[in-house]
Amino acid sequence: MTSIAFRPATIADLDTLRGVMDAAIEHLQQGFLSPEQIVSSRAVMGLDRQLVVDGTYFVAELDGAIAGCGGWSRRATLYGGDHSAGLREPRLLDPASEPARIRAMYTHPDFARRGVGRALLAHCEAAARDEGFAACELMGTMAGIPLYLASGYEVVEEIVDDRGGAPVPMKRMRKAL
Repeated sequence: MTSIAFRPATIADLDTLRGVMDAAIEHLQQGFLSPEQIVSSRAVMGLDRQLVVDGTYFVAELDGAIAGCGGWSRRATLYGGDHSAGLREPRLLDPASEPARIRAMYTHPDFARRGVGRALLAHCEAAARDEGFAACELMGTMAGIPLYLASGYEVVEEIVDDRGGAPVPMKRMRKAL
């Protein structure tokens, strides 16, 4: 298998990354969410440009193509895109007492089940650990939860986000690094 390469995302990548996210939400959530929930999930999922500006959002490339994207954050926002109402909390976290956030993890459907998500998650965890964080938290979608459980995350809270119309179940998860 060709190795997965990582690089920091740039502002020039944003349109391409939106396409990866849209494809992942549309196709990889099938079997986990109803069509109405998939539409609703778009209200709370998506691109957070602050991660790109902070240099903590990465592009995963495989076979010369963008296979996925994801990041981590030293900010308090747990999940959501630029457009997600009420979710923005730009406060910087204290690595001594608060977990870093794993954010906006997406694999393009053409590259699903090829280790992209697992490698991207490990890359982000290592970056957070290098900055002194002892744990990570994330908000897992139903499609992502199997990966996160297999990677050592534990469910700490179950929520339903209905800001997009239909109720979308998600799980807040945590892992010690």
